[in-house]
Amino acid sequence: MKESEKNTYIEEYQRSLTQPEEFWKDQANSIAWYKQPETIQSVDEQGNTQWFQDGILNTSYLALDYHVEQGRGDQLALVYDSPVTSTKKTFTYAKLRDQVARFAGGLQRLGVEKGDTVVIYMPMIPEAVITMLACARIGAIHSVVFGGFAPHELAVRIDDAKPKVIVTASCGIEIERIIPYKPFVDLALEESQHQPSHKIIFERPEQPVELDYQTELGFYQVMSTGEAIDPVPLKSTDPLYILYTSGTTGTPKGIVRDNGGHAVALKYSMGKVYDTNAGDVYWAASDVGWVVGHSYIVYAPLIQGCTSILFEGKPIKTPDAGVFWRIIEEYKVNTLFTAPTAFRAIRKEDFEGSHLKKYDISSLRALFLAGERCDPATYDWAVKMLGLPVVDHWWQTESGWPIVANMLGLESFEPKAGSATKPVPGYNVQILDEEGSQLDHSQQGYIAIKLPLPPGCLPTLWNNDSRFKSSYLSQFPGYYATGDGGFIDEDGYVHIMGRVDDVINVAGHRLSTGEMEEIVSSHKTVAECAVIGIHCDLKGEIPLGIIVPKNDSNLEPADIEQELIQLVREQIGAVACFKSIAVVQRLPKTRSGKILRKTMRQMINGESYTIPSTIDDPIILDEIWEVFENKNLLKKELV
Repeated sequence: MKESEKNTYIEEYQRSLTQPEEFWKDQANSIAWYKQPETIQSVDEQGNTQWFQDGILNTSYLALDYHVEQGRGDQLALVYDSPVTSTKKTFTYAKLRDQVARFAGGLQRLGVEKGDTVVIYMPMIPEAVITMLACARIGAIHSVVFGGFAPHELAVRIDDAKPKVIVTASCGIEIERIIPYKPFVDLALEESQHQPSHKIIFERPEQPVELDYQTELGFYQVMSTGEAIDPVPLKSTDPLYILYTSGTTGTPKGIVRDNGGHAVALKYSMGKVYDTNAGDVYWAASDVGWVVGHSYIVYAPLIQGCTSILFEGKPIKTPDAGVFWRIIEEYKVNTLFTAPTAFRAIRKEDFEGSHLKKYDISSLRALFLAGERCDPATYDWAVKMLGLPVVDHWWQTESGWPIVANMLGLESFEPKAGSATKPVPGYNVQILDEEGSQLDHSQQGYIAIKLPLPPGCLPTLWNNDSRFKSSYLSQFPGYYATGDGGFIDEDGYVHIMGRVDDVINVAGHRLSTGEMEEIVSSHKTVAECAVIGIHCDLKGEIPLGIIVPKNDSNLEPADIEQELIQLVREQIGAVACFKSIAVVQRLPKTRSGKILRKTMRQMINGESYTIPSTIDDPIILDEIWEVFENKNLLKKELV
């Protein structure tokens, strides 16, 4: 890097904190408003920050019509690739705009208006994207519920969102397993107090359904009855969507996203974080049911004028560990964004990269990882395999876009394995102790963001502002509490060590299980791991390592255990009291790839626990239970 370029990041970051209104006014100029905002930052009646309050725009217009008007109507907007159904489809910006406009007209004919809510319960199919953009077009507030959620969880969200209509499909497909969606919706509606006026169902050939064609309508039936309508002008502060936090029990927390701040932040992130511009091919290998799917499958790539990949499959078994490389080669993907768990799965199946060698991935410029902590072993493997920048970045459902990242479109820094690099402009990231005092470099504490939050972050919770304040703003007055712990090193790099409840207290010593996971995962035999704290009468808590060995590991479990115990002792010390390992074939996870550490901890400690509705495969917990039982771990004190 040239000497003259070294202050690029720090100048932009400092300006975002010291002159936030000027900074975000400049960023707002990059999108096409119907009415340019004059008030950049203000406070609403509840005392919450709002951005671009007097601006008028429409997100569906920004994502579709704008690009057609700019002469890019024939450019591909969306590419659908479904190895589970052997289906491929493409949509130009003009074609996608036309279908969205007609489906929006169909929704209007059913009485859906600005401010109404629409629940979307669909798999990774184009109709899900069309529905989201159609809601945005008319100012309806969509709430996507991850396809395959149990009926009870869906019912809870229906009662909270109170949708005018529900849009679903006849089924989802998990590799080779058919998951019938309509029966789930019917059961959810039997349980819920709120009843929508209509169900709109996209019938897939893998699961035919019968409709009554009165309250139950076909997806393309609704589209065919609708006249193509223009986008409805909306206030910047009007809600775009509600997204319920995964794994919520009781009354769910509905994250609200506004229109204006969201559009500005996402467009800024596409250029400055992802270094991806109009005409590029962008692939977020996630699901529209999660925040990554909202932000980086649907809205950000389309607002930026990219081609977005919609992938209905898995990183392995659809059909093999080479499917990611096939997608990159076939569609000339420039930027890939996925979760570390996807690369751990590929690494476990194909450690030597034999599948990768079959494909030309020269179009790929960078890999971005987020959604969970990226262990150094997986990070190093990805770097070695790809020979490209691998960016471990960190953000949350609540933020909607990156909080900490190596910003390839601004100033690229030398990466450090285990760190998400530096705070993104707009985020004043601090490390606080339990009293709310700022900690020095390299001291572990609570990660908090000094208020105000930048555009794009949640302004409140759906119909529950008091819970918004108690959940996020009360622990440290003047700060947003992220719920994660970590530290900032002497170079300003942020290290995310996991949720604060992953910090365990061993005989008075506060130790990070995330740090132990880094050490354990660095061992040559370990494909994946989790470290949890379990109860000990003598020491309060002690760590237990749960590992998945690599397929080609020829060491005996007892030998692996001894080597890992010694490794942690060497790098942390005897104070860690790391003395026990459980070897399993797979770890229990949510469908978004998060390891169910809390559930395993409750199992061992003899506490009551509920199998999360987001679990990928409940049978895994039975397998884990058997391993724990065979090692005499259940309710057993380990000293």
